[in-house]
Amino acid sequence: MLTPLLAKLRERYPNAHIVMTVAKPIVPLYYHCPYGVEAVPYDPRDFDSVRALARNPGFDLALIPGDNRHSWLARALGARWVVAFGGDRPSYKSWPVDSLVAYPPQPGTWGDITADLIGGPAPRAFDPRQWPAPPCLPLGLPDSKYCVLHVGASSSLKLWSSDCWRSLAAHLAHNGYTVVWSAGRGEEALISAVDPEQRHLSYAGKLDLPQLWKLIANAALLVSPDTGVAHLGRLVYTPTVTLFGPGSAVLCGAGKFWESAPYRAVTVDPFPCRDQRLLFRREIAWVRRCGRGLAECSTARCMQAVTVDMVVSAVEELWRPQGERSVVPRL
Repeated sequence: MLTPLLAKLRERYPNAHIVMTVAKPIVPLYYHCPYGVEAVPYDPRDFDSVRALARNPGFDLALIPGDNRHSWLARALGARWVVAFGGDRPSYKSWPVDSLVAYPPQPGTWGDITADLIGGPAPRAFDPRQWPAPPCLPLGLPDSKYCVLHVGASSSLKLWSSDCWRSLAAHLAHNGYTVVWSAGRGEEALISAVDPEQRHLSYAGKLDLPQLWKLIANAALLVSPDTGVAHLGRLVYTPTVTLFGPGSAVLCGAGKFWESAPYRAVTVDPFPCRDQRLLFRREIAWVRRCGRGLAECSTARCMQAVTVDMVVSAVEELWRPQGERSVVPRL
């Protein structure tokens, strides 16, 4: 989601050494250094990762897209100028920040917003050639054209019902597509509930991120709840349909940077209880999202409102202008 910021940095500073801290599991996606960015694994609970960062002090510029507590790390690394978004709480998080940038007054995607941390025109739209596929271990791909249905999500309140997934799979199979299931490690039970008879191949819990990249890149379609896998679909330019319940289709959608990607968001908007305006502890007038947990919301009515017919219509819209072809050739 920070790719628009990386693209803008490279356009503004073509010769700069750009380093980005990322969670360890994500590092392999940056194997080919997209936009010339060096991805450095960082976990504040892992002293070795902190020590590795400390070997490269003296950065000219540090950008803090989210929680301003990371501004203290930037200052500890000798950053000469620290830029972050204003309004974080408590205020001591922002004490090391040299320049506070206001969130825009008009709606936008998080990716496009992060690019505002530096001045100048918006970056050019995403070009898939800027991000080559990472190397991965072999995995068996279906021989026929196939669709990936990713069932897992970062929150149980983002999960679509098993009945809906089965109906969608049946529709795609009836139209000649092989259906494969996807879910993360520890989410295998979701697939068992959706497909107890194991009618379709499941990759649940079997793939690392580079393998998941390859599976999605070669698919004719990806359908996923609003979770990280949906962003990966846009990155590899596979026709992607994202199901939004608690999350904001505006904030987490394609935006200007990804506008040419084959993508559709399916949501019921407005939805009465999608009414929270907080983003990284800042209150923003135009934001409408829901960060409630199971203690506050036992049933995700917002996901129940997303029907199979709505998803099928979005799929047909994606396929119609592309002649039912995957945008990315087999790798």
